[in-house]
Amino acid sequence: MKSYIPNLLTLMNVLSGCIATVFAVLNHLELAALFVFIGIFFDFFDGLAARVLDVKSEVGLQLDSLADVITSGLVPGIVMFQLLNMAERGGWNLGFFGHDDEMTVLPFVGFLITLASAYRLAKFNVDEDQVSSFKGLPTPANALLILSLPLILLYHNNETLSSIILNQWFLLGLTVVSAYLLNSSITLFALKFKNWSFKDNGVKYLFLIGSLVMLLTLKFLAIPLIIVFYILASLLISEKDGK
Repeated sequence: MKSYIPNLLTLMNVLSGCIATVFAVLNHLELAALFVFIGIFFDFFDGLAARVLDVKSEVGLQLDSLADVITSGLVPGIVMFQLLNMAERGGWNLGFFGHDDEMTVLPFVGFLITLASAYRLAKFNVDEDQVSSFKGLPTPANALLILSLPLILLYHNNETLSSIILNQWFLLGLTVVSAYLLNSSITLFALKFKNWSFKDNGVKYLFLIGSLVMLLTLKFLAIPLIIVFYILASLLISEKDGK
């Protein structure tokens, strides 16, 4: 019976991703973000449950990636589509963009994030080196980065930030950078601890503490900064290990 628990958690990730997809298509981006966060929560605990219960399986590995394609690949792509659509229309709009509205090719560039996420997940499944670390930005981290944008627009109410986020060149640039980071060769640490020693895990502890402080002080604006912090901390670990 215990062998079904991790897969059940993964299926809850799939369900969360499906619900987030519906809200993203309807341009209810706050609710889409909420269900992506819930899906990532299940994504973390399905792997943890598999390790604790010692019930890892090939089916579970494949199912986990299929779930991530939806929650952390498709949904961010749709959100970027909506943001690019808003940028073209000249401002923040939570209405549903129906089929009668005029539409250009530009917003569809947002789905480059979905394509890059799917390709990254396929590579991850056949790469035996990505156990204690990752090559490239993990799809959940990238999803958090993209989903933070509408939340910053909604909750920070800052004209400067809004003008930057709803600038189509910024969004196009972020889309390209996102696709690159997902499939780059940059080694990024995984939050897995072989022991609780600060000596062996100092950078990881500092990352977690720093992330918590930023979230408490900067709220949703902290998410992009945490992703940058994560990349820089990983490069620091790589440099340290290389010496």
